[in-house]
Amino acid sequence: MPKFVDAAVRRQEVVEAVFRIVAADGLERASLREVADEAELAVGSVRHYFASSDELLTHSFGVVVDRIVDRLAAADDRLAEAQPGTPEHRQGVLTLLGEFLPLDEERAVDACVWMAFKNAARTKPFLAAEADRSHRAVAAIVGRLVMDLSSTEGTGATMDQQRLVTEAERLLATLDGLTMHALLQPEWMTAQMCNDVLESHLAGLGSYAGSH
Repeated sequence: MPKFVDAAVRRQEVVEAVFRIVAADGLERASLREVADEAELAVGSVRHYFASSDELLTHSFGVVVDRIVDRLAAADDRLAEAQPGTPEHRQGVLTLLGEFLPLDEERAVDACVWMAFKNAARTKPFLAAEADRSHRAVAAIVGRLVMDLSSTEGTGATMDQQRLVTEAERLLATLDGLTMHALLQPEWMTAQMCNDVLESHLAGLGSYAGSH
C-alpha cells in the first residue's frame, strides 16, 4: 500500500527547508535542487508541490509574511484591551513592535528570511506582489498604532494627516534599521537596546509618552 503523504505538511517541510537555506546562506542558494537536498527529498518530489523555483520562492515569501503579520495582529488585539496611558498599554506597544524584531530564534529566522525576500523583490518581479502585500499589511498596523498614540490625552486631537504618514514611515524605517542591526550585530543590538531605542523614538507620541 502506498504511503499516505499529507500535502500541506510536505509543502510546509519544503518551505522550512527554504527558510533554513536563506537564513544560513542567502536566497541565491535556494534552488529546487538545494531545497530538495535540505528537505531530504528528491527534486521530483519538490516539483510535485511546486512547479518551479519561482513558485516555491513566491509561496515561501507569502508564508513568512503571514507568520509575521499573524504575530503582529495577535499583539495588536492584546494591545486593544489595554487602557491608553497606562503602564500596561506602554508595555503592549513595545511587545507589538517587538514582533518585528529578531529577539529570539524564531523571529530571527523570520526576520532574516523576510528581509532577504524584500530585498530580492527589487530585482525579481515575481516577488513584487508579495513584497507589496507585506509592506501594506505592516504599514496598516504601524499606521494605526501611530494614530492611536498621537491622540492628545484629554482632548481627542490628533496629528494632521501628513504628519501621521511621516511618523508612521519614520517608525517603519526605525524598525527596519533595528532589525538589520540586530541581525548583523546581535551582541550589541540586544533586546534591551532595541527597547531603549523604541522608547526613545516613541517618547514624543502623546498616549505613549503619557504612560511614563
